[in-house]
Amino acid sequence: SLDSEEGLRRFQAGQVPEKDEQWHRFVPPEAIDALGKHEVERQSVIWEVFTSERDYVSDLELIRDIFIEPLRNAQPEVIPQPRLHGFITELFWNIDKIRAHHQRMLASLFNRQREQHPLVSSVADIVLDNALLFMSDYESYIKHSPLSLSRHRTELARNPAYAAFLATQTARADPRLRRRDLKTLLSRPVTRLPRLKLLLERVHSRTDPEHPDAETLPLLLTVLGDLVKSAEPGIAVAEGKVGFWDVCESLVYSRGEIIDMDLYDDSRTLIYSGPLARKSRSDNWHSWSELLVALLDNYLLLLREETRPNGAVKRLVISRPIPLDYLRLGSFTDPPDTRRERSADNASSGGLGLGLLHSLTGGGAAREEVFPFTLYHAGAKSARRYTLWAPSAAARRRWHDALVDALGVRRVRQEANMWFAPQVLNDGFFRVGSPRAVQGPDAGTKLTGRVACAVLFSSAGKHFLAVGCADGIYVAVRGQDSFMRVLSLASPTALIALQEFNKLLVHHEATLLSYSLDLLARVALTQAPARSLAASLEHVAPLDASVAFCRAGRFGERTLVVYAAKGFLQMTLHALEVVHIAETGAVPRRSQTGPLGFRSFGSPFNAPRDTHDATFLAKSVAVCAGSSILILKPTDFASAPPTVVPDFAQASLNTPMASLKARCEDARVLGIVRQDTSELLVVYDDIGCYVDKYGTPSRSSGYVRWETKAAAYAQRGGHLLLFSSAFVEVRQVATGRLVQVIEGQDVRLLHAGLAEKDALLVGWTGERAGQAGQAGASERIVELVQTAEIAPATPSSAVQGVWDEWDM
Repeated sequence: SLDSEEGLRRFQAGQVPEKDEQWHRFVPPEAIDALGKHEVERQSVIWEVFTSERDYVSDLELIRDIFIEPLRNAQPEVIPQPRLHGFITELFWNIDKIRAHHQRMLASLFNRQREQHPLVSSVADIVLDNALLFMSDYESYIKHSPLSLSRHRTELARNPAYAAFLATQTARADPRLRRRDLKTLLSRPVTRLPRLKLLLERVHSRTDPEHPDAETLPLLLTVLGDLVKSAEPGIAVAEGKVGFWDVCESLVYSRGEIIDMDLYDDSRTLIYSGPLARKSRSDNWHSWSELLVALLDNYLLLLREETRPNGAVKRLVISRPIPLDYLRLGSFTDPPDTRRERSADNASSGGLGLGLLHSLTGGGAAREEVFPFTLYHAGAKSARRYTLWAPSAAARRRWHDALVDALGVRRVRQEANMWFAPQVLNDGFFRVGSPRAVQGPDAGTKLTGRVACAVLFSSAGKHFLAVGCADGIYVAVRGQDSFMRVLSLASPTALIALQEFNKLLVHHEATLLSYSLDLLARVALTQAPARSLAASLEHVAPLDASVAFCRAGRFGERTLVVYAAKGFLQMTLHALEVVHIAETGAVPRRSQTGPLGFRSFGSPFNAPRDTHDATFLAKSVAVCAGSSILILKPTDFASAPPTVVPDFAQASLNTPMASLKARCEDARVLGIVRQDTSELLVVYDDIGCYVDKYGTPSRSSGYVRWETKAAAYAQRGGHLLLFSSAFVEVRQVATGRLVQVIEGQDVRLLHAGLAEKDALLVGWTGERAGQAGQAGASERIVELVQTAEIAPATPSSAVQGVWDEWDM
């Protein structure tokens, strides 16, 4: 009989039919009569604790025996060996630890049952002791469970071998399965604690106040309740991550464009998503398109869903993803509109006659009230303005709240993690006239005009800031507002400090001049008159040369200056080596009228008329001409034909390359930066493309599109900074990923430096107003300070001769 020691052993071994597993079947009738109804009910519930725990441990062991071990040892492999360990870990997470906890707890419960049956005094102490041990493992499993189920669904959809394995294992004759699949079994730990808590609540309700459990059970119930509640936010986060993965894995981008949205960052989340409509006007009708809009923590995506023949759902990116740094909110209060869709009969009935009658009466069209709101891209307010329609006012309000929250969090996060921090050098001394600005002796603050260029230099142990503006060139000690106008050269194009040689290069109008840095500092400190600067003046370019641009840089151990002189049909490039006066000897190297601190280096080169800039590479100079770059050797510009980059020689045989060529021909090239030892990034005003060391487009001729049209750029370590009229974009050189956006008004690059260690100076409209607004707008001069050391992927000197093709 069951009311014996053998019956209890069979129960614990799971050998009793389910219909006979109630407590009263294992207790003699006279014992039941002696206990009374209240205690019988209590013992019956405690028996359910034993039963449910035994079944739960059996299920955990079933997962191991039927799924984990066969999957690990399957031949042929169900999951490829390189992915197998990671897949099992992601799918089953720490279920082995939970199984060990409950095997231990079940052993303790069965010992108590054997010792005290049929009248078990308590199980609360055993459950409490174990609950304190398994809390953290349960919290981890529960929070991870949505990710496990997502991994299971993904593998099931893409791996027929996995689907067949599950079908085979589930169809096994093991009685423990009871027609349950893996998904159901994986949810057992998630539902176990709430069910155990309910059983213990029933035990508590049937426990006398004088019983020791009256104190232990409330504590245990609090522990279990807190554990379940603490896991709920984690489940929500994990479910959001699952939705995020679902969106990411289904994205289909436009061909050719390289878009890196940093989707694999652990902090990436899907904040909100939902269906919205967009209106587009055809010849005589407003048509509607259904969109899925996904708001990530860093981008907003406008998607159109498509179901492929194999049943897979793909989401087409119909408009370039909008970084939250550029996303702006328009109106969310416009009145609703009525959405009408033409029926097939109406659409096929002609523009006049019956079709007109239908349109006037509203026949043949389904009506639906929709609520508009507007979003736009701050860098293209008109071209990238979107009016989206929500199905209800409540949905529109939810979108507004989600967008406001996302933008706020993004702003705070970016401000706390800036790659480049703006450090204001001056805001208020330099001012630009406005319609209200007053000129004359009583006008107050002087209007100096727009700042065009600036540079930092040192002299006699002090650091100085030189600024070129419409009123001339001013110099002051860094950090002070006591600027002194040292040169009356209005609106200089560029200032270049050659600190090692005590020279300041000034590109003014069509001339290229050089002055002594020490003398400039003394004049700024009123230790010397401004006229003394004339003694140090050198005309770097001949007086009859019309200088279009000049650049300075390092070439091996030398410092070179390259300038372009405009001719009638072409540009002529000249290279000069900067030298110390002592090196020139008593007799000047060029002529008595030539500059003593500069000597000719190599021979001139006749460049195309549209040449507009140059960049120094390790052993060559990259000259920007139109939409291409010419790689030249400054030792002798005319000795060898230049290498043209990008090289589109194979474009006629390569469709992606032909498409890239067309884009590049419509753009203006700004320069070139090194990505690593085998690849460079060619920088255009609106895109960037990668080329190998031979100049051929790499990465399948893909391109990265900037968010705004750049006028200048600078490189610092592994980052590319792009300067447009209102923004500074900071991107990774290796991936094109946007990592920071700095916003300003009338942004301009003032100085990029000769080397990456030099100060990066930027100007934009400042914030300091004049007296009663009469002193014009302030000009702010900012140094962008790199906040973290960015080491290149491989040291530039690690591979010798890798640039031999260009002799770089």
